Amino acid sequence: MYVAVKGGETAIRNAHRLLDDRRRGDRSVPSIGLDQIVEQLALAVDRVMAEGSLYDRELAALAVKQARGDMIEAIFLVRAYRTTLPRFGYTRPVDTAAMLVERRVSATYKDLPGGQLLGPTFDYTHRLLDPELAGDASVPEPEQRDEPMEPVMRVSSILASEGLIEADGELPDDHRPGDITREPLEFPLERDTRLQALARGDEGFLLALAYSTQRGYARSHPFVGEVRIGEVELELEVPELDFAVPLGSIRVTECQMVTQFKGSSKVPPQFTRGYGLVFGQSERKAMAMALCDRALRASEFGEDVVAPAQDEEFVISHSDNVQATGFVEHLKLPHYVDFQAELDLIRRMRAEQADAASERKEAAE
Repeated sequence: MYVAVKGGETAIRNAHRLLDDRRRGDRSVPSIGLDQIVEQLALAVDRVMAEGSLYDRELAALAVKQARGDMIEAIFLVRAYRTTLPRFGYTRPVDTAAMLVERRVSATYKDLPGGQLLGPTFDYTHRLLDPELAGDASVPEPEQRDEPMEPVMRVSSILASEGLIEADGELPDDHRPGDITREPLEFPLERDTRLQALARGDEGFLLALAYSTQRGYARSHPFVGEVRIGEVELELEVPELDFAVPLGSIRVTECQMVTQFKGSSKVPPQFTRGYGLVFGQSERKAMAMALCDRALRASEFGEDVVAPAQDEEFVISHSDNVQATGFVEHLKLPHYVDFQAELDLIRRMRAEQADAASERKEAAE
């Protein structure tokens, strides 16, 4: 037994050394720096921060480099590091209405207060490979706007002024927000807890569920009320002080989907909301999150739960890519004893089946 364990440890150490070697790659090629990853692979960094539940661009870049670009492995690394950090307290709820907007588009109103701001987007690019990017061609600086970024009103506020959309809703003063990083999930979830889980859920999984709602696997006919990207300020309430302490600002992406609701005996016809908010620039994730949030609110509006995207336990339990990775990849680990037991069982069953067939044949003769 000792020899087997020792041999296994040696193999693992060698595998780690080989991984380090492959990570570095060809030594004639310059090593990539964290600053390059932060600046030039920013969307990958943003995804790692969002699904890793930790806003730190340099640490996310380090995780991307260490994981050789494997996004889920990088997310796993960030979450593991996050568990080592002390918790000093909770920030005040972020006021996204005061966001300094860099990009803001609406599919519901062409002309809206504050205007449409395209910002950096792939929406209007041709999906053609650009050979110039293979070299080190200089990129012209974008034209700078004279006006600074300023807060702009939400599109939902326009609908709210006419009473055509459900209210934001208010939580009781004694409501204690959930914290999925410290407390186990217990179904059914409060909406704030559910939104936390969606915010760090796997982008691809949520995107597929969101797509399913548009293909008829839920009662959904959504419009993008607004997608906005910008800077929001964080403030921490310190018990010893009578005012909140500013901690700085972070970049987030927010999406509000509006969906028609025919009303009920107590509620007139109106639009309902689906909400998404994630770290960094991640429109696809925020939009998918908003669509899934609305689908998961089906029971609130008396709608039948008939589609996977409307099943809270199914969506939340399977959206965590770190947990899913653990369950799937653990199958690579030794299962020798379990397999030998099943192998013996199959052999025994086949032998019994053969004996029974032989007995039937003899009886027939």
